[in-house]
Amino acid sequence: MLRRASVLTVFLLIAACGGNDTETSVPDSAPPPEPPPPGLGAMVYTGVTVWDGTGSSAQEDVNLVVRDGRVESISPDVPAGAQIVDLAGKWVVPGIINSHGHVSGRWAPDSVTDPADQVRGDLALYARYGVTTVLSQGGAPDEAFVVRADQDDASLTHARLYLSGDVVAGETAELAAAVASANIDKGVDWIKMRVDDNLGAGTKMPWEAVQAAIDIARAAGKPVTTHIFYMDDAARLLAMGTGMIAHSVRDKEVSDEFVQAMLDSGVCYVPTLVREVSTFVYAERPAWFDDPFFQEGALQREIDRVTSPENMQRVANSSAAAAYKEALAQAQANLRILIGSGVPIAFGTDSGVAGRFIGYFEHMEFDLMAEAGLTAREILLSATSGAAGCLGIGDVGTLEPGKWADFIVLNENPLDDIRGMRSIQDVFIAGNKVAR
Repeated sequence: MLRRASVLTVFLLIAACGGNDTETSVPDSAPPPEPPPPGLGAMVYTGVTVWDGTGSSAQEDVNLVVRDGRVESISPDVPAGAQIVDLAGKWVVPGIINSHGHVSGRWAPDSVTDPADQVRGDLALYARYGVTTVLSQGGAPDEAFVVRADQDDASLTHARLYLSGDVVAGETAELAAAVASANIDKGVDWIKMRVDDNLGAGTKMPWEAVQAAIDIARAAGKPVTTHIFYMDDAARLLAMGTGMIAHSVRDKEVSDEFVQAMLDSGVCYVPTLVREVSTFVYAERPAWFDDPFFQEGALQREIDRVTSPENMQRVANSSAAAAYKEALAQAQANLRILIGSGVPIAFGTDSGVAGRFIGYFEHMEFDLMAEAGLTAREILLSATSGAAGCLGIGDVGTLEPGKWADFIVLNENPLDDIRGMRSIQDVFIAGNKVAR
């Protein structure tokens, strides 16, 4: 009887609790939970004029919404719950993309000794001046590949890095193929070749070696960028399949046939005008060494090196320096022809090697492009969406929804005067403010 009573008692308790139904009832008077504010976790930069890099007109008095390191929207609205940064009266443009730079670690502070951190030091200096993406066309140490592997991250605070590995300039097809293959094994983004004789002082890479490197790159699905000086070499390289012309044609005026070959190929042209300046400007101390904008990030030991009496005398006595000064004028004239014909231009500087100051040289390149007759809009397109398209990078270059929030906050309108790009208030990469 005791056993039956216990069973009955348990049955009655289960029935009172609703049998096997385990859902917890909510009193009718309890309000439903409030949804989180739509802007929770977003940063909104308000009251700005945004030029988004697509070629459209600037949008005035709008709000740039950034979430998880990427652009969410540009609109007149501010999502409820978002963190607001008032930038009323400022300009916002996409970060600068340098299609031809160099990262080696030489520009990091003297206190930095770890090779990977030295590479990050170079990239931090680029970012300080608004350069948020760089293709390093040779000279990067192996540690640069480690740095590149960590950049697809919303916590990034230095410029993004793409790599071409060691420059291919072999004397034979076998040597060229070996260097190209070794680069591909490292995981490069591009293959870089050098076809130049240094104004007749050296020997150009043989054409069979050029073809061998291009064949290796093509088989691996890697695009090729090629250093040139002469128009005829550039034309031949276009026919062979190079994917980028990595300097200006500087020996003569580009012909109609060459312009058409550029248009037919769709290959991008990287002027690197400031590269020529670096070959002759240090015959004396440049006036721009006193520019506060230069001094913000200039490396003192490199200033000391280029202004040493020995170096200035060497440059002053150099016949090559004088020839490259003439080449600059030809390069500017050719750029004017090419952009007027619709050839795609990718911004690049060849900065990062000795004497070519990271960050400041990018702004000098802007000035030289303007001097060549380009409008501010043409220059900015070459350094944003144009460069991104030429490099095949899909998530930078414009401030469109879903792309990385790499942008520059300016105090002046850069579309009126390209020197407005020097009026940097802040630089952001993946929505993170860069140390300046």
